[in-house]
Amino acid sequence: MRAPADILVIKPSSLGDIVHTLPAVALLKKKWPQARLHWLINSEWMPLLDGNPHVDEVVEFPRKNFRGAGGLLRIAPWARALRERVRADLVLDFQGLLRSALIARLCRADGGRILGLSDAREGARHFYDATADVSGKAHAVERYLALVAALGIDPAVPLEWPLPQGSPPAGFDATEPFIVLHPFSRGAGKSLTASEIADFCRTLAPRRIVLAGRTAATLADATNVTNLLNRTTLPELIWLLRRAAFTVSVDSGPMHIAAALSPRLLSIHTWSDPRKVGPYQPEAWIWKDRTLCQMRDLAQPAAHQPAADLTAVARFIAAHP
Repeated sequence: MRAPADILVIKPSSLGDIVHTLPAVALLKKKWPQARLHWLINSEWMPLLDGNPHVDEVVEFPRKNFRGAGGLLRIAPWARALRERVRADLVLDFQGLLRSALIARLCRADGGRILGLSDAREGARHFYDATADVSGKAHAVERYLALVAALGIDPAVPLEWPLPQGSPPAGFDATEPFIVLHPFSRGAGKSLTASEIADFCRTLAPRRIVLAGRTAATLADATNVTNLLNRTTLPELIWLLRRAAFTVSVDSGPMHIAAALSPRLLSIHTWSDPRKVGPYQPEAWIWKDRTLCQMRDLAQPAAHQPAADLTAVARFIAAHP
């Protein structure tokens, strides 16, 4: 196809999925460096694109403003303003829902093309000019790379994860090395219990543990723990994950940020499949079915190490600085 002048990427959410889309968007911009690339993203995730060298314009999708009866009245003027702002020759719908497909049609320039994923839902495929076949693609990163591969872009190159540097939490002492523990997830059955968190931190004492994330739970204090639960912004979380000596996280968006930044990661999977939602980092460690292994060894049971509980996981980390 001829080089587009304007490209619109539609990937408004979620946190982990936006991180998974970063390499595909970097390849797009490298293919057509002269094109103006716009990315439509939910308000709360906009900091993920701060300073991204491949994105020329971040377009806010204020989804929360459209909730309730009053929100319905705000959709039409927002849509009109968006259409005046973005008319793209090439629109890529990485979200694959009816809402994102309608936005793609709204922003497509005359003669432009809309591409989406073959497993798009809610009838979104009817709005596409072409789809990328993602059958057999297990991990989200591979699915999104397939969308740019459908444009003739070779995804078999070192991938880029251009995340911002972030900013330190106020008053945080970074002179002492620390391990980040992100123990909570919105997904049912993925979070650690208070007793598991306490045992994990106690086993690693006196090493410094920084608790990060969001929760309504109340945890007991420990001498080696810096509790930053509910106290960090997204840029501050990124800063912490960049500088952690090691990160231990349940299956969650912050885990995928950590995987994009460093192989010094252990991802905890209770029921979720790490082949689909694990860290896209071959050196990262996985705890699943009471065994430990690196992502690259998931299909090799002989390479798995027994670890009956989170205390055993903590002992493993202590032995692998």
